[in-house]
Amino acid sequence: MAKEKKLIPEFYEIHAKDIMDKRVSELPLIEKHASIDRVLSILTENDHVWVVESRGSKKLVGIITEHDILDIFSPRKKVSYFGLPNKKSLHYETFEKAGHIMSRNPIRCRPDEKVKDALNKMVVHRIRRIPVVENDEIVGEITLHHLIREFYAFK
Repeated sequence: MAKEKKLIPEFYEIHAKDIMDKRVSELPLIEKHASIDRVLSILTENDHVWVVESRGSKKLVGIITEHDILDIFSPRKKVSYFGLPNKKSLHYETFEKAGHIMSRNPIRCRPDEKVKDALNKMVVHRIRRIPVVENDEIVGEITLHHLIREFYAFK
């Protein structure tokens, strides 16, 4: 146990670029003008999809998660004393493109940030994944599952 306690501070000091998943070609990416059908087909294999400006671009503009899809599928009803309904419900608005349902400006980290900084952002913002972005382009990602695997490999 003492060895594990000593390793944690060392693990926290690793840079994001040294621990991130660098296989950008294998990340779930979709352009913001892609159809909802395409988004849903990607989400059958992944729990999230990073939204980029356009095909061939890696400029990160948003994220769509399973939770976002749950929001648009939910059968919410307008209750007059609560105000307007959530516009992300398919019952009130038709969505055609990924850009219509994505969460804009996802929390991100830079390649030179340390694991402890990425983890702090994940905890504060209650997210399980964070894109690693350089010059507005996604260059990798760090997920909670990835961090767990890397920590055990680090020991």
